[in-house]
Amino acid sequence: MSGKSIVWRVLAGLAVVLVTAWGGLALYYQLPGGRWGKGLATVLWVASALAALYALFARPHWGRRAGWLYALLVLVLLGWWHSLQPSNDRVWADDVARMLGGSHAGSVVRLENVRNFQWRTDDDYTVRWENRSYDLDELESVDMVLSTWGMPAIAHTLVSFGFSDGQHVVFSVEIRKEKHEKFSEIGGFFKEFELSVVAADERDIIYVRTAVRGEQVAIYPISMSRQAMRELFLAYVDTANGLREQPRFYHTVTANCTTLVYQMARAIVPGLPMDYRLLLSGYLPEYLYAHGGLDHSQSLEQIRQHADITARAARVGNTPEFSRAIRQP
Repeated sequence: MSGKSIVWRVLAGLAVVLVTAWGGLALYYQLPGGRWGKGLATVLWVASALAALYALFARPHWGRRAGWLYALLVLVLLGWWHSLQPSNDRVWADDVARMLGGSHAGSVVRLENVRNFQWRTDDDYTVRWENRSYDLDELESVDMVLSTWGMPAIAHTLVSFGFSDGQHVVFSVEIRKEKHEKFSEIGGFFKEFELSVVAADERDIIYVRTAVRGEQVAIYPISMSRQAMRELFLAYVDTANGLREQPRFYHTVTANCTTLVYQMARAIVPGLPMDYRLLLSGYLPEYLYAHGGLDHSQSLEQIRQHADITARAARVGNTPEFSRAIRQP
């Protein structure tokens, strides 16, 4: 066997291994039929790959025929994968059961389905969805809210808009999970969840993450012009309206809570660079500090120390003064 033939077989074998790993996970996360059905399909898929590898290395005269057969199976799998389409019509978990929508006339934006749950535990809560109006002429602040839960490099990113009358509304790009589903980073690569934009009261979405779920939450005031604030607010509304019309799948890397905010912000601030800290979102404060998004009159360490509102939020509780109190030193 020539050296060229060996290299070709090794590369082909590597391709089979990679495609098999991807296909096995795709079947596991998306094939209907319950645990046994998924398991049987995955076993058969892996067995076909092992047969192809055996033919490739141990029975070279079978290699071409086995390769074509395996390629046909891959095409069938890809066809099935392409047929999986996102939907807005499923049995959703309560906290994402309704979709945000918005309209505006002049400076006034009307939001439909703002979440304002009263949380006691993760499974015990009072469901409240509200329609609210916000005057963008009264928009005064934008805060980035980062929530972490044990892995400092990975954070959920939320954006809170503050108005002169003391109101705050938080936008969060989240998975739209079904009743039986739990979040999975790996599942997010395999069309397990749809994408949603949630608008919520701070007493809902920040309180539940601090006092109920025990996450670490930090708030960073963002330096933005008033025009940029308005445009970012409207970008969230447009994204939410778009998802109502055309559902999308969540993706752990390309369509998540941080990358969608980046795409909206980049439309407002052209040239905002791509950076690894957009994926490792726990490092977003460094990214924003480096690009003028945070106040440079303080060091980043000083900003970080004041930003952590976890203890304050738990101490204040779910009260009308929540938004003001968590911002006090």
